[in-house]
Amino acid sequence: MTFSSLNKQIRETKKSSINQSNYDVVIVGSGAGAMASSIVAADHGLSVLVVEKSAHYGGTSALSGGGIWIPNNDHFKAKGGEDSYQLAFDYLKASTENTVSEPRLHAYLTQAPEMIRYLENNSRVRYAVAEKYPDYYPHLEGALPGGRTLDPEIFDTKCMGSEVDNQLKASASTLLMGKIAWTARDAHKAMARERGWRFLLLKLMLRYKLDFSQRRKTKRDRRAALGSSLVASLRQSMTDRNIPLWLNTDFTDIVLNNEKVSGIEVVREGEKQIINSALGVIFASGGFEQNQKLREKYLPEPSNVKWSATPPGHNTGAALEAGIRAGAKTDIMDWCWWSPTVNVPKEDKARGIFAERAFPGAIVVDGLGKRFVNEAAPYLEFGDAMYRNNAATGGKSLPAWVIFDANFRFNYAMGPFMPAQIQPDSRLPKGWLNTLYWKAENLNDLAKQIQIDPEGLSQTVERINRFAKTGVDEDFGRGGNVFDRYYGDTNVKPNPCIAPVAKGPFYAMRIEAGDIGTKGGLLTNEHAQVLSDTNTPIAGLYAIGNCSASVMGRSYPGAGATLGPAMTFGYIAANHIAKGRANGNQTIL
Repeated sequence: MTFSSLNKQIRETKKSSINQSNYDVVIVGSGAGAMASSIVAADHGLSVLVVEKSAHYGGTSALSGGGIWIPNNDHFKAKGGEDSYQLAFDYLKASTENTVSEPRLHAYLTQAPEMIRYLENNSRVRYAVAEKYPDYYPHLEGALPGGRTLDPEIFDTKCMGSEVDNQLKASASTLLMGKIAWTARDAHKAMARERGWRFLLLKLMLRYKLDFSQRRKTKRDRRAALGSSLVASLRQSMTDRNIPLWLNTDFTDIVLNNEKVSGIEVVREGEKQIINSALGVIFASGGFEQNQKLREKYLPEPSNVKWSATPPGHNTGAALEAGIRAGAKTDIMDWCWWSPTVNVPKEDKARGIFAERAFPGAIVVDGLGKRFVNEAAPYLEFGDAMYRNNAATGGKSLPAWVIFDANFRFNYAMGPFMPAQIQPDSRLPKGWLNTLYWKAENLNDLAKQIQIDPEGLSQTVERINRFAKTGVDEDFGRGGNVFDRYYGDTNVKPNPCIAPVAKGPFYAMRIEAGDIGTKGGLLTNEHAQVLSDTNTPIAGLYAIGNCSASVMGRSYPGAGATLGPAMTFGYIAANHIAKGRANGNQTIL
């Protein structure tokens, strides 16, 4: 008896003692891609169930910026922006370096604008274009200096009742001062210190403070923003359609009948249960970054779940492993959506360091005290550079260190630090000193505290201070392109991303080679169908988001290049399943 037939026999035996329920479509996971696909499937008249492992819905999507990278979108065109399928295709071909099949690229570029158009016309989801947010690789053919990233509008959660407090994931790191909702456009204006940024912050704080009815109940802002806004609007759209969402439901395996996926096995309320799916199962359950064994099996060394900025205990790769057991093909398993992270004491997960790396007056060095990358580079490339430099230096850049001075500390945020003009050192938790950050009156003492080469650090700072005067980073080109300058301080001349590191006291913060999810997973085709080792679809099985191999390959073309594909291929999967039903539930290749 073969392994697969034995597995099938075991599953058949289990059925007699396990509760069962029946739906047309079953979706594993409750992030943005999962919710979007559930809405589209329900609008086709299909019965849909969404199952979620945790007690909260939204997954990593709810903790993200919520942006989606949608080339050739309607919002940009409505403001006079110029984009086209061909420009976007040229850009994606260049950024993915021909590692992704053209049918998948074509499916994304044609269906992404349709997806968001559909959701905005038929659900509560609302977006606005981030006109100034550039593509991440401005040097590549087809790149644009803005217009392809869409930013979620603020969503008033009052309509959701108590559910929003009890079940929607939220992250203080995406809120102004840890509690006030703001859009990514607001954040950019404040971080780049554009004209009117102080008035903007005052307006946001007053809006929050003057919401007296909400303040009497909770410190949580009634308005959801960024990823929480996206998830809240999708969840309410599910509620409008009476789409069931089962929380605390742990996926354990798929059910196969006659080589077709016909359902899933879960554990719910302590009992095993089979959920039958007449038309298809959609995996939308995230990657495997929270599974240390899988990290050690597939990712570069060293690797640690504690460095990930995703929710601990979830995204453990259960869907990935189930797909592999069913004979699925995988791809890009050695990559994450890399991002440098810091571990804040008493927080349950690491925090990503994103925009702060572009602010002038901070540098990142390795154990030799040397810079090894353009600090303002996209976070995927930054994380990759950490690993490359670590290999080249014999383990000297894991961890790395961000170094800044008193001027930077006063003016800019860094990780959990608000600028000292808002949050002086005296208001920082005492437990953070010498665990999250280190502080000294001179660079030599700081280097000794964090055990890096003092001479190397001194030389590096002397060199960057010279670059601050000329405005030209002769080593890594920091501030030399439109992407770098997006979060640079517009008031700093001649380069908004470079300022001297000169005024004591000096600070250091330890950063790790973290991630916002794994990049590799089950290989799918242009319909989001999971492919077998023979490159044929596994009937009834679809995968979207981080449990599938990214359509972006090993690249990160622009802000929202994770959620954009997750939602788009969720839209594609739901439409494909509905088309299959219309064709007598035959597998469409």
